[in-house]
Amino acid sequence: MKVAGFTFIRNAVKNDYPVVQAITSILPLCDEFVVMAGNSDDGTRELITAIASPKIRIIDSVWDESLREGGKVFAVETDKAFAAISPDADWCFYIQGDELVHEKYHDTIRKEMELTLTNSEIEGLLFKYLHFYGSYDYYGDSRRWYRREIRLLKNIKGIRAYRDAQGFRLDDRKINVKLIDAYIYHYGWAKPLKSLNNKIRNFNSYYHDEAWVAQHIPETYEFDYGNADRLVKFTGTHPAVMQKRIDATNWNIDFGTKPLQKSMDFRRKALQKIEDWTGWRIGEYKNYKIVARS
Repeated sequence: MKVAGFTFIRNAVKNDYPVVQAITSILPLCDEFVVMAGNSDDGTRELITAIASPKIRIIDSVWDESLREGGKVFAVETDKAFAAISPDADWCFYIQGDELVHEKYHDTIRKEMELTLTNSEIEGLLFKYLHFYGSYDYYGDSRRWYRREIRLLKNIKGIRAYRDAQGFRLDDRKINVKLIDAYIYHYGWAKPLKSLNNKIRNFNSYYHDEAWVAQHIPETYEFDYGNADRLVKFTGTHPAVMQKRIDATNWNIDFGTKPLQKSMDFRRKALQKIEDWTGWRIGEYKNYKIVARS
């Protein structure tokens, strides 16, 4: 069984992405790893090169910044990386620059790949998510946060990144997946306030033109921590490759004493209660079709 990792990245230093940690968190599971390196001006390519793994193959790419509708440029760069994977790879492990896999899940993931490799009904593996927010000590736990996404795909011709590359489609249909008992740790919102302000401005620049960004996200913009709805104190451990970055944290937000600034409206509260009681998320957007579970 051959496994190929793949990702895309641009200006990871400027935008404070833990891309080195993201790649190295799944590198032990991969036989090769394709990095589509965008035209950065902050030393991102050198950062990837410094990982110094013979498994990693860096491909230079220039982003088409005119592809702003729905964040399409992210899908285009993802597809480039996916297309560059060796044709003899069986599984393709997608990771974004702010996502990590805890090493405690490696054995489970490897086992699931082996078990489903010859099952033609299963085209991908679906992961659960933890979305860290504000700091490394809290994660979002409400309907505002997506619960699952596909991160392992069989090397099937016709698979393409969907919309802004959060998920995938096969010949324009949802991919048949198995939900496995493994998590993606998403650190995109675990940043100091200044970095979050930059993230919002930069992220929206790939969806809207400069005039829109200037109007809606001015230089005086300050990130609103109240958008999380509900947070839970994290009591587990982080991936080992993330620990040095966490130890260097120079900001702290105690959400236990700092209440969120916004509350859910009645409808969201009611739907959240139903989910808490039953596990059923009414109206959940699913960019996949679950055909099996662990």
